[in-house]
Amino acid sequence: MAKASDLSVSTVQRIWRAFGLQPHRLETFKLSTDPDFVAKIRDVMGLCVSPPEHAIVLCVDEKSPIQALDRSQPMLLPMPPDQPARRSHDYKRHGTTSLFAALDIATGRVIGKCYGRQRATEFRKFLDEIETAVPRELDVHLVMDNYAMHKIPLIRR
Repeated sequence: MAKASDLSVSTVQRIWRAFGLQPHRLETFKLSTDPDFVAKIRDVMGLCVSPPEHAIVLCVDEKSPIQALDRSQPMLLPMPPDQPARRSHDYKRHGTTSLFAALDIATGRVIGKCYGRQRATEFRKFLDEIETAVPRELDVHLVMDNYAMHKIPLIRR
């Protein structure tokens, strides 16, 4: 990086440290083989950078089943600033939950909902939650990944 940018090695290290960058820890990155990849990226970035008037752009994703755990004892508080948090090693299981979330990229506001399962039925209910949370006068633009659940007719409609 120092050679490519005509900076000293120590300057590059100082910049990386200041911004918490650790490029040497990067493991892998796979570029899409989709022939329309560049056009799709332009569409998504265009929406994010310059959303249409009277519209909201939401980035939607889901987190597959998350264990709902509860520690058997509460965390010990207050902790001195130099002391790591302490908590019990054991916990109670409360099953799993699936999180669906939509991030409004303009405001940082999140619309989120947990469901017992992660199926198209629950995702459709989440889309209804979005519909209720967004003012009627705004057009809604959703940015989603290629998850198979997003492509079925129930969701497309």
